[in-house]
Amino acid sequence: MRILLAEDDDLLGSGLRAGLAQHGFAVDWVRDGVAAERELLTGNFQAAVLDLGLPRQDGMDTLRAVRAQQNRTPVLILTARDAIDARIHGLDGGADDYIVKPVDLGELAARLRALIRRAHGEPSAQLTLGNLRLDTAARQVWQGDELVDLSGREFNLLQVFLLNADRVLTREQLEQQIYKWGSEVSSNAVEVHVHNLRRKLGPSVIETVRGVGYVSRRPAG
Repeated sequence: MRILLAEDDDLLGSGLRAGLAQHGFAVDWVRDGVAAERELLTGNFQAAVLDLGLPRQDGMDTLRAVRAQQNRTPVLILTARDAIDARIHGLDGGADDYIVKPVDLGELAARLRALIRRAHGEPSAQLTLGNLRLDTAARQVWQGDELVDLSGREFNLLQVFLLNADRVLTREQLEQQIYKWGSEVSSNAVEVHVHNLRRKLGPSVIETVRGVGYVSRRPAG
């Protein structure tokens, strides 16, 4: 899952990026509010982590600006422990959740997973498609009673398909969801991962829509 991190503190930002990567997130990091607004309006992110105390443009102004453009990317704000008014204003201003500094990475990752699921109408941590079951918290996939061994990238790609079941996704959309800025992406990377998923889960799990992209369809009835 690709997320945007807006944090001006180098030590905190580098720690959050590294920690979230260990939880399976592809993290793009900006250090000021102007850059955060630009990326939220032009990028393709599953969620954003926004510090309110950003330079050039504070987090609240950034949040108001993107919501004014009808941008619905789930946003989680970072606040100080004693900043109750800031948390209230942030939630009233369009934030979806908040977390208090110092940040517990496990809690932050869990809150981001929940925001992303809710944005796709999936309240449960377990995503299903036919006899497939994907546990977003444990990062495990089951087919029937069998645990399926997937690479991190394969897991992330399957999660994108299950969150967007019955929606045709282009190769470019899939790349944007699973790779962060600066990643070296070969021209056939998505095709390779799709091939591996079909080999491990069966050819019917992901359907090719010729000339467009791929789709995972829910079983009829």
